[in-house]
Amino acid sequence: MQHLVDTNDFSDKQIADLLRDAKTFKTQRPIQLLRDKLLITLFFEASTRTRSSFEVAAKRLGAAVVHLDPSRSSTKKGESLEDTFANLCAMDPDGVIIRHAENEAPGMLADMQMTSVINAGAGNYAHPTQALLDLFTLVEHFDGDIQGKTIAIVGDIVSSRVATSGIRLLTRMGLNVLLVAPKPFMPESDLPQYDKLDDVLDKVDVIMSLRAQLERHETELFEDYDDYAKQYCITKERIKNRNILVLHPGPVMRNIDISDEMLDDPRCKVLTQVKNGVYMRMAILKLLLLDS
Repeated sequence: MQHLVDTNDFSDKQIADLLRDAKTFKTQRPIQLLRDKLLITLFFEASTRTRSSFEVAAKRLGAAVVHLDPSRSSTKKGESLEDTFANLCAMDPDGVIIRHAENEAPGMLADMQMTSVINAGAGNYAHPTQALLDLFTLVEHFDGDIQGKTIAIVGDIVSSRVATSGIRLLTRMGLNVLLVAPKPFMPESDLPQYDKLDDVLDKVDVIMSLRAQLERHETELFEDYDDYAKQYCITKERIKNRNILVLHPGPVMRNIDISDEMLDDPRCKVLTQVKNGVYMRMAILKLLLLDS
């Protein structure tokens, strides 16, 4: 039984297989490979893209999906997460897709070895399917030639599970990663760090913008979001004619993370990431439920 708690659960060969399968699913409609499989989604935090992407991916492969709303479940009556999970597993699902505020939650459930566990985002530590779909987007854009490319991750890095998972996977795959953020947004890291976005624009092939989460920080760093945007918003005025790919995991705060004009620019691949997320999650479901 294999799980996806973080990308280090997959070997290099498995990641190569995921990239191949995602590309295949994108170019030709798949057969109903998972028509006899049942998945349960268990999202303790709000999600639009990830939850719907998993459901679309599962249904395109023929799997049935049951969504449990934790706000109406027995966890609200004091039942532990482990007991909720054990009761769901007694119904013999083929996998449970979980999002939770605690970093350790997916790994704890995976260790129970009752069904395949897929981490759809946990705490500020891991969002492996986002990292994998971002990798797929980069491989697709650069025709597989990503070794030595440089990506700047910009914004509230310390609060971002997308950033932490992305850093682990992208450095593993041979990319150079730079971090750009004000000091309180910057995690402890050996990676190159910058506090000004303009200082890295001539060094990078890709910028990954993250949602500004000022509300997560006790110290007031900026007067307001407009003040933050003056320093870190990705705009055409900043990028100019540079051939830089722009990514964002969503939700995008318009004109704070990325400007309206830049979101419409062909260099911005936010909607491509959403599209690729379905195909990568299809590949992940195939690997975990069929190939393992």
